[in-house]
Amino acid sequence: MSVLKIQAMKKPQETALAASLPASVPFVGPETLERQRNVSFEARIGANESVFGPSPKVLETIKAASAEAWMYGDPENYDLRHALAQSLGLRPDEVVVGEGIDSLLGYLVRLYVGPGEHAVTSLGAYPTFNYHVTGYGGEVRAVPYAQDKEDIDGLLAAARDTGAKMIYLANPDNPMGSWHSAEIIEAMIANLPAGCLLLLDEAYVEFAPRGAVPAIDMSDPRVVRMRTFSKAHGLAGMRVGYAIGERTVIRGFEKIRNHFGMSRVSQAAALAALSDPGWVDVVREKVEASRARIAAIATANGLTPLPSATNFVTIDCGQGDAFAKAVLSELVARNVFVRMPFAAPGNRCIRVSAGAEAELDVFEHALPLALDAAKNG
Repeated sequence: MSVLKIQAMKKPQETALAASLPASVPFVGPETLERQRNVSFEARIGANESVFGPSPKVLETIKAASAEAWMYGDPENYDLRHALAQSLGLRPDEVVVGEGIDSLLGYLVRLYVGPGEHAVTSLGAYPTFNYHVTGYGGEVRAVPYAQDKEDIDGLLAAARDTGAKMIYLANPDNPMGSWHSAEIIEAMIANLPAGCLLLLDEAYVEFAPRGAVPAIDMSDPRVVRMRTFSKAHGLAGMRVGYAIGERTVIRGFEKIRNHFGMSRVSQAAALAALSDPGWVDVVREKVEASRARIAAIATANGLTPLPSATNFVTIDCGQGDAFAKAVLSELVARNVFVRMPFAAPGNRCIRVSAGAEAELDVFEHALPLALDAAKNG
């Protein structure tokens, strides 16, 4: 091949920002580990999916809607948006639907955090937010957890110090499972620095205890709340999330969102889930029972389960991150998929998602063996 042809085939130059970023996947999925080990997991209890799945009514809807999979979904998400608004007592223009909270996070960051501007989060909180901030040229200021909760005062102080455009807060929290009361969240909003937006991730809101979900004035443009069908509704694979907020803020999503991002089948599944609210009550009961059993298994093995308002239990392994990583690795070696917080002080823990009885049987058998191996290794 000639030199001229080789030169013509040279890779185009990425932008300076893109070239500065690592090519990475923020999560190691169970599928990746299964490929590496060539063994399937017996207990997939690490990704905070709902092993209890969607309701039978939703499954029937998915089957029927699959015949229309050749069509694009409604780019306005009209029916779903209106149904959500009705269920929440809101106006349709106060709701936007997107491809899971992950995509909505990216849209909101793109709208408000420019190159060189700051966003504040907790050290070890949901990493996709950071991924979007750096991907759009912003700067992340991370505040350590305090007593296994996101540090509200620390987040506000960091926002004031940096002139941050946005604060990310998950309530209830992932990965620790902790939560703040509605009064604390409302006080945080009242003390937001000028020009700073609070991104309130409520992915686990259906599992939150009474008094943890604030009643926020929808006319306040400083707060955007995000929720999902991935957890209590059992539709993680459908990728349906939504954001609610003041209507001019929500209108901003129309400038940059992927208008054909939602599949027709996903829209139908979410609509069916909304029309079957009794299933969420069933899932709550199953999750409560599963959390209680996970806590009992942890306690029986000398570990400390942390209080949880989510569909998982974070377990304090009682030592540092090296020991927790060893326990996790030994569980994976025994075909149990779990995860762990990646930053101190949470990285002394492992995180176990609510599972069915058969999966928790596997976990109960594997945990003492994993602990022994970690201690001896």
